[in-house]
Amino acid sequence: MSFKRSIAAGFIVFLAICGAISSARAEPFKIVGFGDSLMAGFGLGPDEGFTDKLQAALRAKGHDVTVANAGVSGDTSSGGLARLDWSVPDGTQLVILELGANDMLRGVPPDITQKNLDEMLGKLRERKIAVLLAGMRAAPNLGADYQNAFDAIFPQLAGKYDVSLYPFFLDGVAGQPGLQLEDGMHPNARGVDRMVERILPTLEKAVAAVPGGW
Repeated sequence: MSFKRSIAAGFIVFLAICGAISSARAEPFKIVGFGDSLMAGFGLGPDEGFTDKLQAALRAKGHDVTVANAGVSGDTSSGGLARLDWSVPDGTQLVILELGANDMLRGVPPDITQKNLDEMLGKLRERKIAVLLAGMRAAPNLGADYQNAFDAIFPQLAGKYDVSLYPFFLDGVAGQPGLQLEDGMHPNARGVDRMVERILPTLEKAVAAVPGGW
């Protein structure tokens, strides 16, 4: 009788484990897009922003995922560092970290930008949240020294923290008037489509490396 009870108890435990695994898999993979106006969707209509279109593209490929928009127009790396803890909720599995453009436009010394991004990456590592670091490039009119120092921030930090790197968030859009708003800096809806298309392979690889990813 005790043997039968042991078998029954073991079977119940097995079913409970299977149920827990099934429940965990039923939860969508949670991504947060953390950045400035490029992430926030400045000048765009409903469902035209980067996070909305990225989520739609991932779901169209069969991925069960949510992509939350934690972009704030005008944000610098200092502002991002100050709000990181409450802007990235518990349960987030991957953050697309996109900051630095406003630092560059304001002429913030690259070492300050690097220090702020370094601290953010450290905080996310402590929380065991994976990161895709979206790089930015300095405008040539800031001079070669500034440009070289700024552009080097992102590959250096990606190497230090061993996180995925997408070298230039505006790849394929910068310098293309037909893909930008009239301000010549922000993407229009077509520009966002191109950004999503280009970052998608890197993002899918980043998610695949995360426990619980696809």
